Amino acid sequence: MNKTENVIQQITQSGLLPLYYNESKDLSINILKALYQSGIRVLEYTNRGENALENFKALKIIAQQQMPDLLLGIGTIKTAEQAKKFIALGADFIVSPIVSSEVAKVVSDHNLAWIPGCLTPTEIHQAQELGAKLVKIFPGNLVGSSYIQTIKDIFPDLLFMPTGGVEPERQNLKSWFGAGVSAVGMGSKLIKSNLIEENNSEAFSDYISKMMLLIQSCKNS
Repeated sequence: MNKTENVIQQITQSGLLPLYYNESKDLSINILKALYQSGIRVLEYTNRGENALENFKALKIIAQQQMPDLLLGIGTIKTAEQAKKFIALGADFIVSPIVSSEVAKVVSDHNLAWIPGCLTPTEIHQAQELGAKLVKIFPGNLVGSSYIQTIKDIFPDLLFMPTGGVEPERQNLKSWFGAGVSAVGMGSKLIKSNLIEENNSEAFSDYISKMMLLIQSCKNS
């Protein structure tokens, strides 16, 4: 199994791709450790601030030293140059909010998984033509789970993951998985960074573990 297949398998098996960014390197590291402690083995750090590159570098060093089975990707990648910088630091996969042929080529050249953000059927088709196997429906709250049901049959070979508008509660999660998504992406509604700031990583990890069980329950029901 190559790295692309491994990343997609890990995401779809867990049914969850957590994503976050924090300006603080220390908090970013503590969140990473708490997520790993809870059982997370694939996650996305987002390129949403001026410290993203340095923070990601630190996270990758920690992951290599202490978390050999963790797949650490980078999100909010919009240009080929951004992709190259984070791949050079060891990003295991690339997530984009858009469909970019330039980003797709860089990622493909490095034999990594590329997860582009799509909304319309045209964008989904373009992403598939550029080699995407898993696409992010973003922002998910704009279209809702019924949209997945409508378009899924048009793209039988693609996997779908909504991000944005996914709520950490049973009814919402059941609606997404019932519509046929393979996983959900969750950021601030899942990553309760205030618990880490309060040095309560145990409560944070416990919450994430419970959410993982809930997602598995909704995914398999």
